[in-house]
Amino acid sequence: MKPIALFTLPNCKWCEEAKFYLKSKKLKYNLIDLSKNKEALKDCQKHGCTGAPVILIGNSWICGFDKNKINKELGIK
Repeated sequence: MKPIALFTLPNCKWCEEAKFYLKSKKLKYNLIDLSKNKEALKDCQKHGCTGAPVILIGNSWICGFDKNKINKELGIK
């Protein structure tokens, strides 16, 4: 299984949706708070992401909560 990192911001509705979705699929992930980690924020911006959540699966960056992209990247239905 590819490693998953979930970059979030406090009080972010879509971040909570992404957490819930990954948990519902029983996927393990590293949670990174962009409000506390400026290096991670710069990384996300460098890859074209301007908001949260950002999901990094292996080497693929997904900007925003997109179930189809997540599923495709993980090979799940």
